[in-house]
Amino acid sequence: MPRLPLAIALNGLALCSLVQDANRAQGSDRSTLAQSLGFEDQVGGGSPAGWSGGPAGTLFLDDKVVHSGKWAVRLARDAGSPGGFTSLTRSIPADFSGNTLELRGFLRTEGVSSFAGLWVREDGESRAIAFDNMQSQDLKGTTEWKEYSVTLPFNTDARQIFFGALVVGTGKAWVDDLQLLVDGKPIAEAPKHERPKTALDIDHQFDAASGATLTQLSKVQITNLATLGRVWGFLKYHHPKVTSGQVHWDYELFRVLPGVLSAADKGAANAAMARWITGLGEVKPCNPCAKLDEGDLHLPPPVKWIEDETLLDKDLSASLRAIHANRPQVEKQFYVAMAPQVGNPVFEHERDYAQIHLPDAGYQLLGLYRFWNVVQYWFPYRDVIGEDWNGILTEFIPRIALAKDKEAYQLELMALIARAQDTHANLWSGLSVRPPTGECGIAVQIRFIEGQPVVIGYAAPEAARDSGLSRGDVITSLDGVPVAKLIEQWRPYYAASNEAARMHDIARSMTRGKCGDVNVGAKRDAQDLKLNARRTTLPQEAAPSTHDRPGETFRLLSKDVAYLKLSSVKISDAAHYVESAAGTKGLIIDIRNYPSQFVVFALGSLLVDRETEFVRFTLPDLSTPGAFRWSPALSLPPSQPHYAGKVVILADEVSLSQAEYTSMAFRSGPKAIVVGSTTAGADGNVSPVPLPGGQSSMISGIGVFYPDKRPTQHVGIIPDVNVRPTIAGIRSGRDEVLEEALRQVLGGGSSAQEIEKMARP
Repeated sequence: MPRLPLAIALNGLALCSLVQDANRAQGSDRSTLAQSLGFEDQVGGGSPAGWSGGPAGTLFLDDKVVHSGKWAVRLARDAGSPGGFTSLTRSIPADFSGNTLELRGFLRTEGVSSFAGLWVREDGESRAIAFDNMQSQDLKGTTEWKEYSVTLPFNTDARQIFFGALVVGTGKAWVDDLQLLVDGKPIAEAPKHERPKTALDIDHQFDAASGATLTQLSKVQITNLATLGRVWGFLKYHHPKVTSGQVHWDYELFRVLPGVLSAADKGAANAAMARWITGLGEVKPCNPCAKLDEGDLHLPPPVKWIEDETLLDKDLSASLRAIHANRPQVEKQFYVAMAPQVGNPVFEHERDYAQIHLPDAGYQLLGLYRFWNVVQYWFPYRDVIGEDWNGILTEFIPRIALAKDKEAYQLELMALIARAQDTHANLWSGLSVRPPTGECGIAVQIRFIEGQPVVIGYAAPEAARDSGLSRGDVITSLDGVPVAKLIEQWRPYYAASNEAARMHDIARSMTRGKCGDVNVGAKRDAQDLKLNARRTTLPQEAAPSTHDRPGETFRLLSKDVAYLKLSSVKISDAAHYVESAAGTKGLIIDIRNYPSQFVVFALGSLLVDRETEFVRFTLPDLSTPGAFRWSPALSLPPSQPHYAGKVVILADEVSLSQAEYTSMAFRSGPKAIVVGSTTAGADGNVSPVPLPGGQSSMISGIGVFYPDKRPTQHVGIIPDVNVRPTIAGIRSGRDEVLEEALRQVLGGGSSAQEIEKMARP
């Protein structure tokens, strides 16, 4: 298996946010692009013509600070700027051939707090397939003009290229004299490439609407639609005419749908589906045929139902069994492929139909069927969902098909996705409709401690005065509604692998609502309080995603204890961290965060003294959809300089995906333990899933297990020493998890007062 980061899409600058901004970008012709890249085609005005980006008020033309010529572009942010970043964006069609795509340009910065950089992204049919934004180059602070670049392998499946510059956090950056290069030459010189048309390019019958209008559904219709959803998904990944891309499979659903909806009973619906399959043409005998090797099998394919003649009747069952028996051995399908080097599914040619006006019952059913079958055949953790996935399909047919508008459709999709029990599998495009809704929130940070929502900090220094809430206060009600009741109302819309992750997400959103006054019930010690707080527009940093120690990445807490947090770690400094910790009794590695860089091997190899297995994966089988096979265990090779002391890893509910994977690797060291509480329980490279109506989700795409095949999904990383913060500790400003880590390193050699002092920021 590759040494690749797991699930990096949601860290730092959220890719989905940049996707939304890039989708508004203005396109350009390659032959006329050069002058625009230097901004010398500008004629003045506040913002650069021909480019998109923003948010408003943060993007400007500049004729005072330039690298060359008359114009540059300035990206400027302060503490009051909306959003978390500012981007400058342009796009061109990927109608050329080549091996590498490079964006070069000159940047100058002033007081940048997080980072600035160039960025480039390649998009396929409806998703980003390659992306870089210079975050790893750590360009921040104040710097003079210098040329930088980002380079991506050019993917032949790319359809559109988006590129530009960005600033994350606060500060200013100037950009000038950009170049977009293919194989080192200007993009205008790249050979033009005409892509062969697929069925998606040729079949336009349902581009405007599915033609399905529903106001109600009978029990018979719901039952028949559930069977159709399973049959449609089976054929999508098994029928050779579909897997080779000869038919527009989404539109085929709309063609068979009227016959199924009008069927008087199960037999008539099954007959309509059997005729539909016959119309696809004869399935020829396979050569070579796919075979199920059970020697390394983790999950068998979920296809026994095709033999059920009670469900399907004789003819339909026989047709599906013949298709399954004659499935060929393949390395790629039209609608799904395996990511190079990693092996998680990549859902190609899945269009999100953002142009469709909702409600549209057909497209809404398509969204249900697409996601349900992605989980059925490509989700490595379907066996631990904990519910009957077939029953969930039946349950959601009327809920999604009859959703009356876009928002109702988004909420029902969100509820469906949550039932997959995967923190990665949210409706990331629809979080604004997830309850509680509203543009504002109380400027406090909330965390569930001892099972209760507790104020742990503030979004700004003045927030303490404005909210009336103090650290350690337990919020008991909002606008007169008990928090426990609100949580039960919100819970169905929060996708999470375990309860720790779900409550973390609820805590980050729970004070959202309309801007203005809000009545807050709270408990402070034994005192019940009624407070009048205000919901205001909050900065992105208002809900922190880390529980680590503020300040430097690495420091010595004493002569015997070193501390390293991964939220700002650098691969290039891995050896330096270990050298700086040499001679200490213990190294505390804080992963109560998301690692800023993928340091599993760069740092993990310095913590082991021999080749050490730490993980095993399960991978999908394209030729036998739904089957997952074990990979060999992956190991850390020992490297120098080796850290010989004790290693204590701090983890909790914010430790998600790559953070969990990193914890697994570091824990495999001979003197390593984990201190803290259960992690989020969602590991594995993410696979984006576009959905109709311009929506998007994801799933964990590969299974991640310990070398002995113990699971991590839902379970998370179970600490060796279980320690959680207490309300009393929050009130007194203590970090009780770090205190326990210090005790593990120092033993009885330090007093409680000394330990508490070392653990304070």
